[in-house]
Order: sequence, then structure tokens, then C-alpha cells
Amino acid sequence: MKRYLASFFSVVLAVVVGLVSFVPSAMATVALSGDYRQDTATVVSSLRESIQLPDDSPDRSADQAAARQLINDFTARYRRDGSVAKLSSYTTMRTALNSLAGHYSSYPNRPVPQKLRDRLEQEFKQIELSLSRGS
Repeated sequence: MKRYLASFFSVVLAVVVGLVSFVPSAMATVALSGDYRQDTATVVSSLRESIQLPDDSPDRSADQAAARQLINDFTARYRRDGSVAKLSSYTTMRTALNSLAGHYSSYPNRPVPQKLRDRLEQEFKQIELSLSRGS
């Protein structure tokens, strides 16, 4: 009887783990479409909102997790795409994403410092300018 009960629980656990892996993450509210220009503009606007949250915001940790997921998704999607690798908007975007991801990795409980916010805002403006020019 114990063997059947243990087998039953292991099957139930396997099914639960399998189903949970197919559920889309609640943090990833922004889906990438595959259009580089549109995805880049979407990521820039989402990250801009994320870094402008007040330091005492109750949703800061959830928003930070969503931003990290968005950075990972964008990087995974366009890292190996040779058609965008040479664009100035892409190289500036990678610089901004690496800076923000580095801060989130090194200082997960601290808000984004003003100096980094200013630099990211400047890079976001450069990205938007490059996108409008088509590069």
C-alpha cells in the first residue's frame, strides 16, 4: 500500500510541476513580438517606468523581477540575430540592459541610484533617436 501511495504522490507531483512550467509567468507582462524596432521601443518604455518607481513603492520587488525577466527575454531573442547586431540602437540597448541587470544582480534590495537613472535615461533617448533614424 505504501508503494502505491508513494507512486501516486510522485505522479501527482510530476503533473503539477509539468503544468506549472507551462503557465506563463505573471511577471512577464510584456511579450516580445519579433519586430526589433517595436520590441526595443516597448522594452525601453517598460524599463523607463520601472526605474522611475519611487523607492518606497510596495511593488518595487515585483517590478524589478519583471524588468529582469524582460531584459533576459530581449537579450535571448536578439543576441544571435546578425541583422540587428550592428545597429547603433542595439549596441546602446545592450549597454543599458547590462548596466541595469548588473545593478539588479549586485544590489537586489537597493533602488536604482540617481546617477544610473540619469545615464539610462540618456541611453534610452539615444536608442529612441537611433530607432527613429532607422539604425
